[in-house]
Amino acid sequence: MAYNVSVIGFGDNVVDKYEHIKTMYPGGNAVNFAVYAKKFGAVRSAYMGIFGNDAEAEHVIECLGNERIETVKCRQMIGENGCARVTVINNDRIFLGSNEGGIRGEARYVLDRFDLEYIRQFDLLHSGNYCFTERELYKIRNAGVSISFDFSDDSTDEYYKSVAPLVDFAFMSCSDMKEHEVLERLKAVHALGPEFVCASRGADGCIGYDGSRFYTQPALPVTRMVETMGAGDSLLTAFLVGYINERKEKGAVCEEGISRCLYNAAEFASLVCGYEGAWGYPKIYE
Repeated sequence: MAYNVSVIGFGDNVVDKYEHIKTMYPGGNAVNFAVYAKKFGAVRSAYMGIFGNDAEAEHVIECLGNERIETVKCRQMIGENGCARVTVINNDRIFLGSNEGGIRGEARYVLDRFDLEYIRQFDLLHSGNYCFTERELYKIRNAGVSISFDFSDDSTDEYYKSVAPLVDFAFMSCSDMKEHEVLERLKAVHALGPEFVCASRGADGCIGYDGSRFYTQPALPVTRMVETMGAGDSLLTAFLVGYINERKEKGAVCEEGISRCLYNAAEFASLVCGYEGAWGYPKIYE
């Protein structure tokens, strides 16, 4: 299905190095968002961020080109690309460590007026906790572009309070929390300002909240389970593309529309569990 939606991922790109098989895959929350949006049917999808100049960076750049993702606003600098070490146990991916974003963590992406002119072409910008973009969010908000943000397990209450007021959509992983704790977290984060908040809960699906109603979406059956890498990213991406499309077509998104978007997102996430890595492109490394 095609969606008349244009989106951009801003922030992290990495290679996920699977140490048990000496194979690396392209990834990163912002990169995955751009790729999944294209796969889900968004008419235009871009990624903006900083690459290193090593073989890992070249692999991600090449793969984004193969997926027809716009990268015209990316920057390449001398240094290591972002890299995470991963293994898989019982089809579940386990992170073993990282180089903290490599050169991307040292040389932050500072938006200028020309970057913002480019960003204004999109309906939505997505970023996240490991993107080093927090200081730029107010510029994007002032430019009138909707922002989605993926918080992480180690996002503190102070971090939520500083970032959530700047974004329109807030996503978080709450797989280790009891349901009543998830509901309280969603209400607390929504009160900080986002239009819609959503908690993914692994095999228990996800719960969304729009300020007046909770939406529970169970995880859907996986036909071909390979691993869970990218499941959360694909869920939030598909939801956002569907939600923005509904809002553009109808002016607002009703409760039925939100439920439909969550179901379609869960369906897409179940398909992504059949990919190697986040979205394929394995490469052997030394």
